[in-house]
Amino acid sequence: MKKYIYILLAAVSLTACESELELTSPSELTAAGFWDTEEGVRTAHTGLYANLRSSADELWLLGEMRSDIWGGRTYESASNTSLIESNITVATAPFGGWAGLYTRIHRINDFLANIPNVTFVNEDEKSHLIGQAYGLRALYYYTLLKTWGDVPISLEPLTDVDPASLSKPRSPQSEVMSLIKSDIQASLSAFGSDGSFFNNSRVYWSKAATLALKGDVYIWSGNLLGGGNADFTEAKSALQQVEALGASLTSDISELWGVPNENNSEFIFAIQYKQDEASNFYNSLTGRSTEINPQFNDNGESMSDFIIAGANRYGQSEKTILLLDDNDDARKDATFIRLYVDDNGGLGYPTYNEPKYFGSVFNKFLGQVNGSERIFENDVPVYRYADVLLLLAEAKNHLGENPSGEINQIRERAYGDNYNPLIHAYINGSKEDNANAILNERYKEFIGEGKRWWDLRRAGNSYVFDNIEFLSPGDEFKLILPITTDMIGRNPLLEQSPGYN
Repeated sequence: MKKYIYILLAAVSLTACESELELTSPSELTAAGFWDTEEGVRTAHTGLYANLRSSADELWLLGEMRSDIWGGRTYESASNTSLIESNITVATAPFGGWAGLYTRIHRINDFLANIPNVTFVNEDEKSHLIGQAYGLRALYYYTLLKTWGDVPISLEPLTDVDPASLSKPRSPQSEVMSLIKSDIQASLSAFGSDGSFFNNSRVYWSKAATLALKGDVYIWSGNLLGGGNADFTEAKSALQQVEALGASLTSDISELWGVPNENNSEFIFAIQYKQDEASNFYNSLTGRSTEINPQFNDNGESMSDFIIAGANRYGQSEKTILLLDDNDDARKDATFIRLYVDDNGGLGYPTYNEPKYFGSVFNKFLGQVNGSERIFENDVPVYRYADVLLLLAEAKNHLGENPSGEINQIRERAYGDNYNPLIHAYINGSKEDNANAILNERYKEFIGEGKRWWDLRRAGNSYVFDNIEFLSPGDEFKLILPITTDMIGRNPLLEQSPGYN
């Protein structure tokens, strides 16, 4: 991938100023014969993933930060507290310019408009690239819909610099969801029977990724947009197809996070990071050696040799600490290194001890140490097979079926040799009990992976209000974000999100 990124940077600039729709300049990819060759298409294809990676921080914040995971003790100044506390107004509206997602969409629109006219040595590869592009566009529009509800729809490459002709109003959620579903179908049609991973790597979109996204989308549509059982059935069918395409749980949770484990069978689609190319953002969930080295982990072991030069801007909430405080569950240690101010006489802290607790280091994406430096080059999954299993549990529960089999696959992996069905196995209950059990399992499984806020939203408003202390019934309008006054000033066809006027 690195080769093509360098070619991309040399061959064509993919940067553009971002307004409310990034409606600023005509496509630069149609000039100078760029689209005349397969090599040009492959360069643009690599650019789509460079664009995605540049949005990774925003995608994570959108899916993670308004949840109940964070908001606890940090040992440096905390970041994004207004998002954690849902303290959001028009004056403080975050993610101006739609978080830059329309820039990504416009690149894909260029790609989809031009690739059909290019001859490939292997036309099957061309179809695979088309399937990837439609899948990525569906992902972007789904993120826009979940965040802002009604959003503009733009499907054509930019060829006009007249702002008046480029301005677009917000389309209803029903129309945006129809587009998302249409792109998902277009992606699956382009992939056809090809379930392979491009270049034998899971850092490219695939048919398995489209099916995972389809399950996610159709549960949202079924539960929140009136699709009902027809959509839940579509979701179930899509999710059940993923395993046959080469996805499975790793045998141990620890096999997921190390850099050497990035090609594991559980990752379905991940954003790639490499030393000297790009670092992921998880350094902000660690800290500086000056704070960490004097502390002790919860086994009473000194942290004096721990190599890090990060920041500690996000602290796990006490709710999260207590949820994970189960020594039989491998996710406790796989997710955080908890720090204490002393070694407790060498006995450590087998359970959470608030007076002695100093803070935490996020342990999932700690990169690897190179000499005296820690390099944050872990690939970061967007979908993994554990996600598929628990989405399948959701779909089954909505259909009145038993979701315990999928829940227990996750629990059995988490508890490993400690798993005792009499203690740990989930037994099918009421729809509400099942929904809460699934949410609880997803909470423990996906901490730090940009899922929890979307999980609560997908489950329904009552689950948001039950779990987020900063939101209550009557705050329904706050579940979507406002747009900035500058965005409206640049595009007068836009209207403010309901409730923020």
